[in-house]
Amino acid sequence: LRVFNTALLGKWCWRMLVDKSGLWYRTLAARYGEEAGKVLEGGSRGSSWWREIVKLRDGEGAEGGMGWFAQGIERKVGSGAETFFWSDPWLGGVPLCVRYRRLFDLSLNRMSTVAEMSALGWGGGGEAWLWRRQLWAWEEEMVEE
Repeated sequence: LRVFNTALLGKWCWRMLVDKSGLWYRTLAARYGEEAGKVLEGGSRGSSWWREIVKLRDGEGAEGGMGWFAQGIERKVGSGAETFFWSDPWLGGVPLCVRYRRLFDLSLNRMSTVAEMSALGWGGGGEAWLWRRQLWAWEEEMVEE
């Protein structure tokens, strides 16, 4: 029964990824709020059903790795309009906000999509790079990376 329940919760996680215009997704977003393309957890006011889905969606596996749901999906960027530059794992399977935490903390455009960053120009000196302060040399090397 536990395995069956986990599979059904996984199906809800999948639907959150592929059907963001659906009534059920809009209802959850209105109830709990939405940030960076994800419905928020809702804390203690969240239903037990919703908290279990969030645990599965955001869950961590052994040794701090990703949970089985995150490991089992692959994001296709497409036009980049629905893929967040910093928070979605679109490049190398790890979100850039994790891989380059220092740059993410300094960034002024944390909620930009891949399409927006590309349109602004993410090459060296591109307008996509907006920082809270001037970068140090080693931080500029991270941007080039």
